[in-house]
Amino acid sequence: MHEFMLPDLGEGMQEAEIRRWLVQPGDTIKRDQTMVEVETDKAVVEIPSPVAGKVAAIRVPAGSTAKLGEVLVVFDTPDAPSSSPASSSDSEVAVSAMKEEKIVNTSSNGKSAQLSNGTAKRQRVLAAPAVRKRAFELEVDLAQVPTSQPHGRVTMDDLETFVRERKDAPAPTTAEPAHAGVAAPSPALKLPETAVATVEEERQPLVGLRKRIAEHMERSWRIIPHATAFDELDGTELVALRQALKPMAEQRGVRLTYMPLLVKLLLPLLKEFPIFNASLDEERREIIYKRVYHIGIAADSPEGLLVPVLRNADQLSLVQIAQQLEHLIAAAQKRTLALSEVSGSTFTLNNIGSFGGSSGTPIINYPEVAILAVGRLQEKAIVRNGTILARTMMPLALSFDHRVIDGAMAGRLLARFKDLVEHPQQLLLDLV
Repeated sequence: MHEFMLPDLGEGMQEAEIRRWLVQPGDTIKRDQTMVEVETDKAVVEIPSPVAGKVAAIRVPAGSTAKLGEVLVVFDTPDAPSSSPASSSDSEVAVSAMKEEKIVNTSSNGKSAQLSNGTAKRQRVLAAPAVRKRAFELEVDLAQVPTSQPHGRVTMDDLETFVRERKDAPAPTTAEPAHAGVAAPSPALKLPETAVATVEEERQPLVGLRKRIAEHMERSWRIIPHATAFDELDGTELVALRQALKPMAEQRGVRLTYMPLLVKLLLPLLKEFPIFNASLDEERREIIYKRVYHIGIAADSPEGLLVPVLRNADQLSLVQIAQQLEHLIAAAQKRTLALSEVSGSTFTLNNIGSFGGSSGTPIINYPEVAILAVGRLQEKAIVRNGTILARTMMPLALSFDHRVIDGAMAGRLLARFKDLVEHPQQLLLDLV
């Protein structure tokens, strides 16, 4: 027997959720064949088999969480000694062969696949948060939805097929008319609407990406003493600059949003105030100043917030930043980000305005020491030199680790950022 343990996927990973198994006990598997999908706090990763042989047993079922080094699966291989655990080299081979997730939901073939246990309800329905949300909106009990997946996970296709077939199902036929001499059955007693039972709440396990986000936020909030500085800047000139550059960017096939401009304006400040691009070594009580500038960009996905990373941003031109951001945001929405694209950030920029929010208080992305949130650009009436003017304003919120950064330093960084955004032509002096 050959045991395979959960390998180290990097970035301090200590556990991963088993998203779904692609093999079953008794299956014959080839070396490097994808056998399981796992989800860490960074990404969904496919793990290939390190050996060729037969799957003897699956130790950690789908939907469960495995610890680093825990046995996931046991193989029966002709050349393996009895009860021999997977070696560290096996894990290294598996990690090196991992691919970023490219899951395509299987469409139904007109008849929904039935559960292995017939009509019995599953005790715990496996489904992504987006599927649960849609089911709640459609008032569908996921336990009633047949799944096309071998391990019981309900996909969006399964849900839509169930809803479509339920809608197209013929209405129940009416009872046959009573024969002569036979009394017709009494009509069923109709309960008043107030007596009909209603579902007042629904519970779902905290799993997948939502669980990882919760754990990460708890860690950040528990460890870091947060403080937040607020301000507001005049973004009128920033809007004008984007409008001027937008046609030229489009000629190069690039969609220019405000984020590339804000990243470009932020970078010189991280060099001017290096403490904001640092982290704190908890054990050695040392401040680690980073000499690389990997900017995390908060992005929305169907299953929750992700922070893809724009690596070596200070070495990129404005057009290159725009191109890479477009790729990262699209990959975040599809959940196809590679591990290298969601790890190692040194500072995070959160554009709350892109989510439709006017302002908010951001939580620091541990182990960073600061995060800047920019709100929605809004036209406001402001007073300047006794005159009321209409200007496009942008709210700012800078959360910082009060162990290493004081309010005065945070205020100075915000003041410099305001100056650069309100006079963005200064970008021309530092274009890469």
